[in-house]
Amino acid sequence: MNDPVIGSVGAAAYTVPADAPEADGTLSWDATTLVLARVRAGGEEGIGWTYGAAASAALISGQLASVVRGRPAMDVGGCSDAMIRAVRNVTGPGWPATRSRRSTWPCGT
Repeated sequence: MNDPVIGSVGAAAYTVPADAPEADGTLSWDATTLVLARVRAGGEEGIGWTYGAAASAALISGQLASVVRGRPAMDVGGCSDAMIRAVRNVTGPGWPATRSRRSTWPCGT
């Protein structure tokens, strides 16, 4: 059986207001942003999500999608490596590396 290739990648950000202001002792907030990634391969769709900046959705749909589209869906390690390389110069290693690793969740499902 052939490993289906990734055909499409998309993402959206959803901001959910908190019922009341929240805090953890260092920061306070009144809403949480959920970023949802969708990957289609072989007639199936996988999803992955994280909490983060809405800008993460644009990064997933653009820069990250372009390096995983056409790759085998079950090549999670290869997809992850390609995404990390693609965002190498976007900012420091923490933010994009964390987002790209989480965005691989739909791959391999």
